[in-house]
Amino acid sequence: MTNKNKYMITHERKHQIAEELQAYADAKGSQNKAANSLNGVSSGTISQVLNHNWELINDAMWNKIARQIKANTNGWQFANTGTAQTLTFYLENAKNKSMVMAITAAAGTGKTSTTKIYSRENDNVYHLNCNEYWDRKWFLQELLKTMGKDPAGMNMPTMMERAVTELQKVEQPQIILDEADKLRDQVLYFFITLYNRLEDNCSIILMATHHLQKRIERGLSLNKRGYAEIYSRLGKRFVEAEPITLKDVVMICGLNGVTDNATIKEIWQDCDGDVRRVKRLVQAERIAEGE
Repeated sequence: MTNKNKYMITHERKHQIAEELQAYADAKGSQNKAANSLNGVSSGTISQVLNHNWELINDAMWNKIARQIKANTNGWQFANTGTAQTLTFYLENAKNKSMVMAITAAAGTGKTSTTKIYSRENDNVYHLNCNEYWDRKWFLQELLKTMGKDPAGMNMPTMMERAVTELQKVEQPQIILDEADKLRDQVLYFFITLYNRLEDNCSIILMATHHLQKRIERGLSLNKRGYAEIYSRLGKRFVEAEPITLKDVVMICGLNGVTDNATIKEIWQDCDGDVRRVKRLVQAERIAEGE
């Protein structure tokens, strides 16, 4: 199979992406806000997709949209595991009460995929996948883009004021900083500023592996600037999500076409509690079966 054929979009897949895009636009509040949060996708293109005017939209654009709205690109079915249910409970409770908290979970427990789905299904949830290379300006740009605002031409103070003002306008906003342990100290300090400006009006979640807790605790022991303030605003505790179980793996396998008990047992023994590993093993099994 050539690379060109590999990424061809079927008519059925276009319908699926269009449905995902509609849900994404609804969550953002409008097509224009959705366009502002997507790179290289205009509001006109979004309108064409949603109105089924697909003749001039090439496969590269379909793939670009699907990747950015986190649409399911390979038929993989999300399983609402016990871990996913626990994470969703924490997120919903924090949102409803405008709480600030840190949630930790081992790598591969499905926290990011769960959060992506949660953010699509709930209004005014702004999910940021943090990166090591972000500086303060990049962080604020990403926050505004996730909120459906165009940060072009703004300096940092203006971006911060715009973000705070917009968050104060909406009902029960929630910012989720996924993989927050990747943020540099200078960027992480923005958490203090956001908390101070939005206390009792916005839920803020720091989500990461246990490295975040170790980093905060080490910063406290070294008396590093800002860490005591961060820890205090997190309620001086970290909420931990439990790892996946055999029951979860059975659910994941079943939803994705693997039902043989012996095979599922092998996957469970080989996955080391990692949902990504489960996915890879299930896909390998499906390929072996000729799907």
